[in-house]
Amino acid sequence: MKWVLRILGVLAALLVIAFLFFRTPDTDATEMRAKYGGEPSQFVELSNGLTVHLRDEGARDGMPIILLHGSNADLHTWEPWVEALKTDYRVIRYDQRGHGLTGAAPDEDYTLASFTKDVGLVADALGVEEFILGGNSMGGWISAGYALENSDRLAGLVLVDASGAPIEREGPPPLGFRIAQTPVLRDVARHFMPRSIFERSLSQSVSNQDIVTDAEIDRYWELARLPGNRQATMQRFVTPRGVYSEEQIEALEVPTLVMWGEEDALIPLAAGEWYAQHLPNNIFVAYPEIGHIPQQEHAAQSVDDLRQWIEQLMPAEPEG
Repeated sequence: MKWVLRILGVLAALLVIAFLFFRTPDTDATEMRAKYGGEPSQFVELSNGLTVHLRDEGARDGMPIILLHGSNADLHTWEPWVEALKTDYRVIRYDQRGHGLTGAAPDEDYTLASFTKDVGLVADALGVEEFILGGNSMGGWISAGYALENSDRLAGLVLVDASGAPIEREGPPPLGFRIAQTPVLRDVARHFMPRSIFERSLSQSVSNQDIVTDAEIDRYWELARLPGNRQATMQRFVTPRGVYSEEQIEALEVPTLVMWGEEDALIPLAAGEWYAQHLPNNIFVAYPEIGHIPQQEHAAQSVDDLRQWIEQLMPAEPEG
């Protein structure tokens, strides 16, 4: 019996040593702010107590466009669009609760209602009344949810490979999402987050591998380990996420641009076609050989399509 206890004690000690040795530490919040939160970043406290990392750029007299990133991403994923749009439009993007430099929400609420409320509070804090709202992946799901409750504030809606359609993917999701969706692995992964998982997940999510750069992988990996973000991610994945019904989407009268990568392995093209089928006022654009993040994978063409759509929404006033 003593030998058994000794062996168990040795194994326990080895497990503790392995945990301490292999555990991926949190990043330093101050260092992360310096690296990813420099000009033109702002840190704005909302009326609900959440301090949001955002960037508000471009023409102050142009139509405001608010952009929402996807799950486990951050505001930097919109960089190519912002650079192309800010000469004519006011472009606002922010790290959503539980993500990036915004970090974990004080109320630990990661329901759709909390995300959509943040959209309105950000707009209020910046003095924006009417705007175009766009989102990629989870950000598209949130954008559609906001539009269903606040269509009077929206000049238009942009859904970029948005989740929320009652369409299931074929085959398994990328590695990082599989881990986050598996209870035991999820709990373990909260402590062990090797960079290779982020590299593989990003690579599996896109078709244009040119955007899978060292800097891009580092940002995903480092911001995921901002203090509080790991737990927020796990809480978000255990929070039930519903899909929209045909009746809900058919009642959404807001002019909508639906954009989709035809090779999206995370949210299939069929989901985009479902949105296009049921939205009463939409234009649908699909991109061959593009995956889950068209705003980066196919930046020039996707932002050109967006510009043309906005110009149709708001024709230029005649001179004189």
